[in-house]
Amino acid sequence: MAVAARIEEVRNELTDLAERSRSAAELMQSVVKLLHDRMLKYNWVGFYLLEPGAEPPVLVLGAFEGAMTPHTRIPLNQGICGAAASSGQTVVVDDVNKDPRYLACSLETKSEIVVPVFVRGKIVGELDIDSHFPAAFTPEHQALVQYCAQVVGRKMEAFQA
Repeated sequence: MAVAARIEEVRNELTDLAERSRSAAELMQSVVKLLHDRMLKYNWVGFYLLEPGAEPPVLVLGAFEGAMTPHTRIPLNQGICGAAASSGQTVVVDDVNKDPRYLACSLETKSEIVVPVFVRGKIVGELDIDSHFPAAFTPEHQALVQYCAQVVGRKMEAFQA
């Protein structure tokens, strides 16, 4: 199956999952499983959420699929995850060995994408994906991952209403 067709299929499945999920936590678990299982180069997929009231702010590992990681708590001033949460911008790293911000989780990881999750314009967490392939995240992949983060943000917003 061509990558564009797979991305479109996964995007449609995600929309269905969002409608069926009874909570944001259930949706996040479904998203990480869907992306990990269906996207060939997505070797580790997880959500980090900002810990409410933590000073200094810290990201805490939530739902994930893939190998265990030693990085279950990440301060906002550390790593690619911290950079994405601090800036509010998607960060794509084609070669983690060339990025000094990278917090090594696995020697197999070659590239990474981190997309912030927003609720009412504020960052509440992020979707982090590692790949064992260099430059795994094309603009089409970035659009898919950003869509996933938006859908989760909307679900979180709905439950905070």
